[in-house]
Order: sequence, then structure tokens, then C-alpha cells
Amino acid sequence: MPTQLRAMFVNILVYCSVSDPLSLWNTHWQSLSDDVVYVRRKIAENIHLSLSEYEIKNYVLAEIEKLLNDVEKSLKDFSELPYPDEHYFGTSINRLIIEENGYDKEQMRVQHEKNYNNLNVKQMEVYNVVVANVYAKKGGIFFVYGSGGCGKTFLWQTLCFRLRSESKIVLPVAGSGIAATLLPGGRTAHSRFIIPLKLDQNSIAGIKHGTDIVELIKDTSLIIWDEAPMQHRHAIEVVDRSLRDIMGAVDLKKYPKTIRWNYYHFRW
Repeated sequence: MPTQLRAMFVNILVYCSVSDPLSLWNTHWQSLSDDVVYVRRKIAENIHLSLSEYEIKNYVLAEIEKLLNDVEKSLKDFSELPYPDEHYFGTSINRLIIEENGYDKEQMRVQHEKNYNNLNVKQMEVYNVVVANVYAKKGGIFFVYGSGGCGKTFLWQTLCFRLRSESKIVLPVAGSGIAATLLPGGRTAHSRFIIPLKLDQNSIAGIKHGTDIVELIKDTSLIIWDEAPMQHRHAIEVVDRSLRDIMGAVDLKKYPKTIRWNYYHFRW
């Protein structure tokens, strides 16, 4: 069983003076991870949950790290071996993150290629700036203005497909339920960010530290807010205050994208 193989792998690392741990890992990681997708699907209660190779490796490495810790060792003692990202160690299950990571990566890739080949010049300009900022972790506010039917929703869909195909989290929201249905995995802004129905200049969102939604927002690479100018200004200010509160309490070394905000205005 994979659990027994992982225990054997740890025993070999600790007691057998392996000359090339990385080669041992690269040769056998697939055998060590045979149960990962099954376990994650069971936890998420989603039989269609899809994990990338990167995610599977991180889950396995996290399990190996836990076994090594039991004998007062760590993967860091073997400099050749990769070390898993911190959030793969979490004992609690964040169903919101699991849901956002559950998209079929191959399907997202195919949809992205289909859409990407049909972007016009203006759409491509916005696409390139947004994607570049996401991958550079610069942060930014991107305001895209255009009349109805000019292809804004098509652009949002293309960005969602691109980032989700690479295991990044995108939160597409809209001012109305009808508009939200046009976005892949879209929801209303009130639902996603728990915006109160009665708003004034002192309103705050119902997002509390330590909850699943907070962890989801921390791991989010891009928020798409369709029809944002149709929202009351107090709704946008509520979300802004919540994001500042959430990101003000995180480690900036881990989330460097929160350090700077750049503003971009596109119009066609």
C-alpha cells in the first residue's frame, strides 16, 4: 500500500545512507502517491476532483515530512529533495480551496487554447497585462471599460481557463446572478464576499479571520468583478476594507503580491 511504501521510503532515507535521494524520489514518487487522488476526492466528496502532478507531489512530500518528523528528521536534512508548500500540511480541510482546485486541468487547457486563438487586439492587450502581473505577483487593479457585446465576458472566461489550467485560483464574481452565470464558476459579489444587504459608509463584510473564505482569498491569484460600476460604492469599499484587513495579517514574504497596487485602465 502507498502508506507502507512511504514509511519504507522514510526508513531508507534515515537508515540506509542513500547516496542520491533525489534519484530515489524521482524513480518512485508515483508509487508513493497512488492513493492521493482517491483520498482527496473522498475528503472533498467530489469524484471528479482533478489534481495536477505538482499538487500530488506536494501532498506526498507533506506526508513524508510528517513521517520524518516522527523520528526527528526533516526533508530539509536532505538538501537534494524538494520541500512541499506550507498549505499542504494543513490538517483541516478547506472545502472552498478544494472546490476551486477541482477543475479538470486538461479541459481548462483545451478551452483556453480555443479562446486564446480568438482574442482580438484589445482583448489580447488586457490579457497579457493581467497574466504578466499575476505571474510576477505584482498585484494590481485592472479596470476594463467597454460597451455591451464587445467581448469582456469572453476575456474573463479566457483568463479563468488559463489560470485554472495551471492550478491557480480565480474568483469570478458579478453584480447580478444572471451575469454570474456567464462566468465559469461565477458567483454574485454579495455571496462570495459576504457583503451585507444594507450598506452604509461604515459597513463591514461578514468575513472573519481563521475561516475558510479567508484562506481562499489568501491563495487567490485573481479576482474578476464583472459589472463592478453597477454596484453601490459602499459594496466595493466593504470588500476593499475586508481585503486590506485579511492581507494585513499575513506574512508578506509568503504573499508578496499584496505589497503593491498598480492601477491599469483599458477602454474600447
